[in-house]
Amino acid sequence: MNPIWLPASLFGGLFQAWRTALQQRLRAELSVSGAGLVRYLYGLPFALAFAVAWLGARHAALPPLGLAFAGLSAVGAVTQMAGTILLITAFGHRGFVVGTAFSKTEAVQAALVTALFLGEQLPLLAWAGIVAGVAGVLILALAGRGLTLREIAGSLGQPAALFGLGAGSMFACAAVAIKLATAELQGVDTVGSALVTLVVVMAMQSALHLAWIIARDRETLAAVGRTWRSSAQVGLLSALGSACWYTGFAAAPAALVRVVGQVEVVFTIAFAHFYLREPVRWHETLGLLLVVGGVILALLST
Repeated sequence: MNPIWLPASLFGGLFQAWRTALQQRLRAELSVSGAGLVRYLYGLPFALAFAVAWLGARHAALPPLGLAFAGLSAVGAVTQMAGTILLITAFGHRGFVVGTAFSKTEAVQAALVTALFLGEQLPLLAWAGIVAGVAGVLILALAGRGLTLREIAGSLGQPAALFGLGAGSMFACAAVAIKLATAELQGVDTVGSALVTLVVVMAMQSALHLAWIIARDRETLAAVGRTWRSSAQVGLLSALGSACWYTGFAAAPAALVRVVGQVEVVFTIAFAHFYLREPVRWHETLGLLLVVGGVILALLST
């Protein structure tokens, strides 16, 4: 296991939290679809620049892109987009918090998928860390609404929870597909394979999303162009975050990368407390302890 996976996972969580904050502000000017498009369309030039700079600095040639690589990249691109659509659908059922919370079961689902289909076995300590991290995220998201354990269990049958779980499944499949795609690239190092894969996946996502908007919502396309300054910032952070995630996937089990990347919620809540001066509530303390504990257990297992 390449040790680069750890800083990559931590920075992936940081950049994702930062990007989400900027993207939420951009939602005042763009539709949901438009805010999603800028991640890919404005992120692609940055991803391409990262790949060219890295390969150039390493004096490495572009590796052959075979059919298996293309197929796995397409699966990663489509499942990631499907996960986003399912998550947005969960929001439409008045279940923003519930949908987001259950989508964070992605780490557990990724561990199950890789164990069942790829034979990727994790130590018991790693499983404990994954479960603790997911439990922490659920507590942070759901306990803040004053829900009891009985009410949380009952919410599993709600459309928002089901769509959230579906989103988590799609994100888990995307992580596994991307990991397998990076493994198909020969003659290039871990970071190089991650960056090349990122460029291909983002290009596919940009083409698919752009085609849909041109066919169905051309007004959004004009708005995406008008907001290029803000959108470019979102694109940069999206490319940085995805570069970190892809590097982590290439270097370590996807489930470990995702559970460590859950420090994203720590960054988000820390910003709320230290910058916005919001008080600390009991469920946030418990949830943060579980998330951090999960990260520590995952690290100890390696």
